[in-house]
Amino acid sequence: MKIKKILVTGGAGFVGSHIVDALIKKGFKVVIIDNLSTGKKKNINSKAKFYKLDIRSKKIRDVFKKEKFDYVFHLAAQMDVRKSVADPLYDADVNIIGSLNLIHNSAQCKVKKFVFTSSGGVVYGDTKHLPTTEKEDTNPISPYGVSKLSIEKYLFYFHKEFSLPYVCLRPANIYGPRQRSDGEAGVVAIFINKILKGEQPIINGDGKNTRDYVYVGDVVKANLLALKPRAHGAYNIGTGKETTVNQILDKIAGAFAQPVKKVRGPAKPGEQRRSCLDYNKIKKELGWQPKVDLDAGLKKTVEWMRIHST
Repeated sequence: MKIKKILVTGGAGFVGSHIVDALIKKGFKVVIIDNLSTGKKKNINSKAKFYKLDIRSKKIRDVFKKEKFDYVFHLAAQMDVRKSVADPLYDADVNIIGSLNLIHNSAQCKVKKFVFTSSGGVVYGDTKHLPTTEKEDTNPISPYGVSKLSIEKYLFYFHKEFSLPYVCLRPANIYGPRQRSDGEAGVVAIFINKILKGEQPIINGDGKNTRDYVYVGDVVKANLLALKPRAHGAYNIGTGKETTVNQILDKIAGAFAQPVKKVRGPAKPGEQRRSCLDYNKIKKELGWQPKVDLDAGLKKTVEWMRIHST
């Protein structure tokens, strides 16, 4: 039987590299496209074929024709909410035009399924109902959220018009090993890195903003399940639990077994107040549910960052 070939865009990044590792372990041939603007060479699995390429490039067409992909996992993105607020044109260029380049070529080359990593927080915006289901209105309050939702709409169109099967995964706040600890990172990696350096973590605003934190290993499992023939449309990937930024800092301090002072800075524009996802749809249809609880996941992340942080 022919071994299936899978493209992973952003395969040198935090989540993408974990997905690449899991796919290779499952016996798939994997090709990575990444421009290394945020991804890291050291994250690239040696068994994967690597193209250093921007998703907006016209060379994408040549790669699709040459490699003949069976499936595409699209994770490459401008992922910083604050950067999208500061420069919405750049955000749209990367996230909308770049993604459309991939989707168009996938349809042209008869890809069997396009799996898109959307966002479970920003596409909904501030919602009336928590935990939020996939039936909730989508009212993003940042250009980043608008760009993610736009791609979901394009995928719906390409499915209807060109029969391109697709899945949109809407993860909550992903954390875990390999997460970047610079300005584009999530708060978990930023806080851990600050503590490891002996610096003071800064809480933006009052620290009462809530998020749903899901471990990267659980997100990888959801991506693999997206390959199932019955998987279609949008799925939330979360835990159904809200955690404030203040609580996250306390839990990280607990993982370090040391007290950490709370110092506050100004609130950031474009940040929603509360976010929490209902995962019952993917549980019912694909059998997915989170396995790693927050305390255990934070402990794993701290242990990894102790060893790998420089």
